Amino acid sequence: MPDGLLHPASAILPGARKGRGAISNPAIRFETTSREAFDDGWDSLADLADLPPLPTTLIRERAKSAMSWNDSPDIGFDRSLNPYRGCEHGCVYCYARPSHAYVGYSPGLDFETKLMFKPDLPALLEKELSRPGYVARPVALGANTDPYQPIERTLGITRQVLEVLDRFSHPVTIVTKSAGVLRDLDILKRLAARNLVHVCLSVTTLDATLARRMEPRAATPTRRLAAIQALAEAGIPVGVLAAPMIPGLNDAELERILERSVAHGATRAGYVLLRLPLEIKQLFEEWLHQHVPDRAARVLALVRQTRAGKLNSSEFGQRQTGTGVYADMLARRFAVAVQRLGIGRGNVSGQGLDSARFCVPRVPERQLALL
Repeated sequence: MPDGLLHPASAILPGARKGRGAISNPAIRFETTSREAFDDGWDSLADLADLPPLPTTLIRERAKSAMSWNDSPDIGFDRSLNPYRGCEHGCVYCYARPSHAYVGYSPGLDFETKLMFKPDLPALLEKELSRPGYVARPVALGANTDPYQPIERTLGITRQVLEVLDRFSHPVTIVTKSAGVLRDLDILKRLAARNLVHVCLSVTTLDATLARRMEPRAATPTRRLAAIQALAEAGIPVGVLAAPMIPGLNDAELERILERSVAHGATRAGYVLLRLPLEIKQLFEEWLHQHVPDRAARVLALVRQTRAGKLNSSEFGQRQTGTGVYADMLARRFAVAVQRLGIGRGNVSGQGLDSARFCVPRVPERQLALL
């Protein structure tokens, strides 16, 4: 659990905030009571458009273990490392938002303003990798929230984690929206020389205006493409993840995203259809009506076409790609584009990385001090 007192979701009034993606702070689903803003007749809510920017609060988390494990058939890796909870990028569609409720915060504005960091993660990781019987397989760095979100610039936990993985020759995959990954080129080059790393840049749209609305504090599309190029030129295997594809909003860009990414050096590609589990449904609907009201109804109707009439489906084998005619068409478009561009599919799982190189570093023996 994080240090300090938890802040109630009701502490933030609803309304668009500069530099933030969510419009509101939905109630925490595990609480027995909920609160909502109410106009008492004195125009209390009349000036919501002029609400001040929300500051970012950092909260230290005492992690009990370094790696998170899963056995999901939809995910190509069985372990992950997450230096942070919450993400300042503020992507309104982020599938990780509901996880904030587990620590007493709202998946809405709390998710992007109340961020938890794990300073003990590198030390815990070293202990776990040193345990007898540990079997190395690729670990996903930042599978829940972005390991290179803005606070990484000062905290540097992701870099410390990479240093541990480098010492142990442990394979790792990285997915990020940030050009900040280039800061760690020195470590990534060493890992790449031993076939121990694959980096994937997530590119949602090439439209800078749309990107700023959906992902207010993430790197611009141009900077992400530049990061792909820099990684490729440094000899680091790099791919692109066109995600999420949102029917009627950015899905028309799929082929163009792949083409531009390949032109900048990406050798693999993947895509994910928009997912709206739990509170994200409300957050995304609010965002649509705030930023693209003329297209809101159309987008929601198309999403339902890909989710058997609902806004979300959680069935294994379907939640990443959806079902129905529209979803099938998107899958075919992706397959044709990948074949035409001559690139591979995915690699978020780290398939092909060399797990056999894993080795626990020897601890230098210390000579006994003379009494």
